[in-house]
Formats: sequence, C-alpha cells, structure tokens
Amino acid sequence: MALAVQLVSSAPLVVVLGCLATGLPIGLSPSLAQGIGVSVIYVSGTGDIPLMPGLTMVPDSGMVFESSGGRLVEAFARGPFSDREVLSFYGATLPQMGWRSTGVGSYRREGEALDLEFLGEAPNLTVRYSLAPGG
Repeated sequence: MALAVQLVSSAPLVVVLGCLATGLPIGLSPSLAQGIGVSVIYVSGTGDIPLMPGLTMVPDSGMVFESSGGRLVEAFARGPFSDREVLSFYGATLPQMGWRSTGVGSYRREGEALDLEFLGEAPNLTVRYSLAPGG
C-alpha cells in the first residue's frame, strides 16, 4: 500500500506503510488516517485508543466507569490475528499518540495505564483492553 503526500514546498513524498499479512497498514496514526479520509474506529469506552483494523468489538462485554480520579475501561475485541500481530500494531501506533511502552502490552500516558491481554489464539484471538488511572 503506498500513500502519496504532497509537500507544500517540494516534490511529492511517497510513504510506504508496513503491512500485516492481512494487508492492513501498521502504525497509521489516527490523525493521519483521518487526514486522508480513512475512518478510525476506537476501542469501546475509550474514544482515543484506536481499534486495530480487522478486530471487532465483542458486544455486551466490558465496562466503563468514570470519576474525578480517572476512567476505568475494560473492553474486549476479537479477530483472526496472533498476539504478535496485535502487539506490532499497537507498538507502532500508540507511541504516535503519546503512549510510552512499559513492557510487553503495557503502556502509560498522562496518568493512565493501558494493558493488553490475550485470550485464545489466531484465528480466534480475543484482546482484553484494560485502561485505569496510573503511570
């Protein structure tokens, strides 16, 4: 997949995005995606953590709780990927959004902690997203 970007004061720049085995772009930041007209779907209850393309939210699962101390979110998504593919996507995408990796599947940003856990395996992998105050 190639993406052409016209720079204001110089020749066009062509950016080649890495792809998963499924052909989905890796590390395409939500702001860039929206800027080129690609819609971004977010993990239910977060509004700011992108759902990896190809994953679908598990209906009627998880919870959201917000208070003055922060937000607690537990959400589940399912898809035909390996945990390694999911970790690769989020490892490339979340740092562009200000998240700092603190371990495999763990991220911190502005007083929040995000942890990714995996249940099952491809082609029926379930990803558990846990977002809580911390970090």
